[in-house]
Amino acid sequence: MKASLQPPASPARIERFDRLDVLRGLALVWMTAYHFSFDLNWFGLIRQDFYNDPVWIAQRSAILSLFLISAGMGQGIAHAQGLRWPRFWWRWARIALAAVLVSIGSWLTFPKSWISFGVLHGMALMLPLTRGLLGTRMARRPWALALLGVLLIAAWPLGCAWLVQSGMPDLAAWLDSRWLYGIGWITHKPRTEDYVPLLPWWGVMLLGTALALRLLRGPYARALLTGPVPRPLRGLAVLGRWSLLYYLVHQPLLIGALEVWHWLH
Repeated sequence: MKASLQPPASPARIERFDRLDVLRGLALVWMTAYHFSFDLNWFGLIRQDFYNDPVWIAQRSAILSLFLISAGMGQGIAHAQGLRWPRFWWRWARIALAAVLVSIGSWLTFPKSWISFGVLHGMALMLPLTRGLLGTRMARRPWALALLGVLLIAAWPLGCAWLVQSGMPDLAAWLDSRWLYGIGWITHKPRTEDYVPLLPWWGVMLLGTALALRLLRGPYARALLTGPVPRPLRGLAVLGRWSLLYYLVHQPLLIGALEVWHWLH
């Protein structure tokens, strides 16, 4: 018998929520504008401080929040539709593979600040944890998931402040290492082009999961997710359905186009 390359089947009917895809598409467009500006700065065509300017930092945080809220909502919807673990792992494997590709590509481009725990690495850790929580009673209590999300977000600055003041340099060095800085309790921001640790960002994902579960409970609230998408936004919905592929190819295309432009000029 030939091995199947198709994703494992799920007995539940999987419904697509176009409005959630629009949210993903919006995040992708905003991300593209952000990264194009970053690339222009990298080529010396503009002068901006992407690492310290609060305007750029706020934009990055907002874009990342949109992505993680969308991912969390997707998990809440998948749970409500009865998506089983085999299909979850099939989807998860694509994200994990993409994270490896990002690490390799960033190491080739930025060898001194390559990405070892960026957004895809963070999602590869957060998604199974979220899925595990949805197998508990918390899935019937969206408020509990939201509360946990808030606590995780608050635990990040509190934990970092305690670590700085604790007077335990060995512990600080251990948590600041590349092997453990994915937790998020650090004393120094690591030198990397993308950094999305478990804390506080898993809390943001859980807020999205709680929101989706709450919206799905009532017909009027559910309509906020299931309603039609206005014609001008349908392109964003299509883009949102291919978010992972778009994420992987957009930067090579942008950088390649700028390389060609630079060569011609």
